[in-house]
Amino acid sequence: MSGAALGLEIVFVFFLALFLLHRYGDFKKQHRLVIIATLLAWYLCFLIVFILPLDVSTTIYNRCKLAVNSSPAESNGSYITLAPSKQKCFKPWSYIPDGIMPIFWRVVYWTSQFLTWILLPFMQSYARSGGFSITGKIKTALIENAIYYGTYLLIFGAFLIYVAVNPNFNLQWNQLQTIGIAAANTWGLFLLVLLLGYGLVEIPRSHWNGAKRGYLLMKTYFKAAKLMTEKADAEENLEDIMEEVRKVSESIKYNHPLRKCVDTILKKCPTEYQERMGRNMDDYEDFDERQNSYPSEKSLAKLHKQVIYSVQRHRRTQVQWQILLEQAFYLEDVAKNESSATRQFVHTFHSQEPENKIVQYFYTPTVDMCVCLFFPEWYWECLLRPWFYRVLAVVLATFSVIVVWSECTFFSTKPVLSLFAVFIQLAEKTYNYIYIEMACFLTIFFLSICVYSTVFRIRVFNYYYLASHHQTDAYSLLFSGMLFCRLTPPLCLNFLGLTHMDATISHKNTQPTAYTSIMGSMRVLSFIADGFYIYYPMLVVILCIATYFSLGTRCLNLLGFQQFMGDSEMTSDLIDEGKELIRREKRKRQRQEEGETRRREWKERYGNRDDSTRSRAVHTDQKESSFSETNANRPLSKYTRSNGRTERDRIELLQDAEPLDFNADSVNDDPLESDSGRYQPGGRYLSMSRSKIFDDV
Repeated sequence: MSGAALGLEIVFVFFLALFLLHRYGDFKKQHRLVIIATLLAWYLCFLIVFILPLDVSTTIYNRCKLAVNSSPAESNGSYITLAPSKQKCFKPWSYIPDGIMPIFWRVVYWTSQFLTWILLPFMQSYARSGGFSITGKIKTALIENAIYYGTYLLIFGAFLIYVAVNPNFNLQWNQLQTIGIAAANTWGLFLLVLLLGYGLVEIPRSHWNGAKRGYLLMKTYFKAAKLMTEKADAEENLEDIMEEVRKVSESIKYNHPLRKCVDTILKKCPTEYQERMGRNMDDYEDFDERQNSYPSEKSLAKLHKQVIYSVQRHRRTQVQWQILLEQAFYLEDVAKNESSATRQFVHTFHSQEPENKIVQYFYTPTVDMCVCLFFPEWYWECLLRPWFYRVLAVVLATFSVIVVWSECTFFSTKPVLSLFAVFIQLAEKTYNYIYIEMACFLTIFFLSICVYSTVFRIRVFNYYYLASHHQTDAYSLLFSGMLFCRLTPPLCLNFLGLTHMDATISHKNTQPTAYTSIMGSMRVLSFIADGFYIYYPMLVVILCIATYFSLGTRCLNLLGFQQFMGDSEMTSDLIDEGKELIRREKRKRQRQEEGETRRREWKERYGNRDDSTRSRAVHTDQKESSFSETNANRPLSKYTRSNGRTERDRIELLQDAEPLDFNADSVNDDPLESDSGRYQPGGRYLSMSRSKIFDDV
């Protein structure tokens, strides 16, 4: 099994990152380089989280070998070994041979840092650029990132000058590398504590509130009202942008030098707008003869950027509205089915998407409760799910309390107060590697969920927003990759500090993990290693208290950003508005389904009869057409009524015209003025009296 666990986790994490990226990104419409860069960033960050427990178990095994092969006072190089153990060291099932982990961590870490500090910021500006060529987009990206990169170069240059001038500093290349790593980890730890404090409270609370059906339904109504406002704003913005595109398209004709740029903009517009603009275009016009002011290429690039943004936002709001409607309908169905006597879940609307066969097999509403292997939908939604969410919320809250306690006490080594360090040290005494890996994995996995879920939830206006169902734009995907690459290394160092696997925290000169050896010794900067890294994570207590009392939500509500608050009058108004919107959409969908049902029943009942009627009608039309051809060959009579007379009679009748003075004695040659008789298909002339003037109409 040597190295097999590492290979399996590498493959598993790749498909996990690919699955999540497929959920949020759009592989068909977004650029391949954006997909590849985001996938690589997510993959490397998830890989660090999953592989670090294997590094911990391998390090504990190596410490055991050193302790067995050394005397109590013997020192091995720079590491002081532990007392020799009477118990034989057993190789863990996930043991990774020496020399592999340092190379692995070096490649993963420096690749992720290259992505987050150099490549991804450049690709962000490239993706948002409205240029019409690769060179133009690169130029725009370099200009936008000049300040960004220049700030880092200025700080680094000032630091090098200070080190070169000051004789007290004699730094080598390894120490400079460690200082750079410490600077990056310090920035990441600053943001990590903010996100962690929010996730430690919000995740257990969201699962606890998930058991309250009334709370979820009210919050869904609130979201519907806000989303409808955003949806209307997106539609209005798209209409304004499309109007500008129409004016530009009409002013710049096909032989204009900037027409290629206009065609590129039109390709980004929705199909219905493209067809509408295409119908109003002339084929050719000499632009030199018109004395109009034409837009410049720079203004077209700005318009191109606005079109991309408005189309993406409009599409996202449309998809989110449909998803929110399905969620609201389903929650209303749950509320109705809770009092069902038959204990069968009845849906108001049928699912539009085909259900998964595997899920449908294990999740059917017709199976009796005595069959323990299956979960009927009514029992799960109305009975089991609320209790499951409550139990899960209690477990997550317990983990959150342990994390908060350990963050405040992990610097204490005698006695050891960090609960995670206590668990790992107890397992280390018996060399229970399965328990060590499971404890490490659950700990770092919970920390990652608290941090990463906050990254997926936060929204910075419309510039950064991770929307599921393939609705996330390229800028947000790249920005999320940057955040993951900056947050994961300090997250792992914080985890090693909680478990006292970091020599900087434990103050033991034992063999470090391969990950810590790549990070370097933080003791080069003592004020960071002994100060910021130890005392700053204690702020998580204050952030957890602020999140528990929803101080951030209340501040945003005071600033005019509507937030869901139960004691707010604005929230009640938005809930009522959203409820009315959902009721309106529900009636609309019910009418559509009723119409489809009637048409389907009519087709099933009268389908054959309609086919026979249609065949008879076709046969009758053929006979009438043959008869008309026969009459056309006959000599026309001067009293024959033409089609013009028929149309004229219809128009006069519809417009309530004055009745004509019909005289049976006078017969004119003009058929339009003739009232003595009408030509009938049978060839007979019938006298036309005043009482029978409308008989043939």
